[in-house]
Amino acid sequence: MAISVRDIVPFSTARTHLSDLVIEVQNGAEKIITKNGEPVVAVIDAKRLDYYHRLERARIHLLLLDDAQKGLADVEVGRTVDAIDGIAALQLKRKTAVGRTTD
Repeated sequence: MAISVRDIVPFSTARTHLSDLVIEVQNGAEKIITKNGEPVVAVIDAKRLDYYHRLERARIHLLLLDDAQKGLADVEVGRTVDAIDGIAALQLKRKTAVGRTTD
């Protein structure tokens, strides 16, 4: 759903017409409330917010599965490093990077 100019509401208008805004949002609208001309808050139906959160969790799970598949493919072709050696290399890399940023 695209946001239109009618969905952008100044804070002062939102404050005085909150009941009307709630009804519009319950009927499917999404509103952006601005303060001093800058967007600060989005108002959406609580069920839609829950749906967005579930979508985000599903996306994270898919990304984790993709990473696991890539890791298994690396193991299959022999691209592995001993865990202790790998951690030591990462720690050394971080120390080197931190040393460069503080100079």
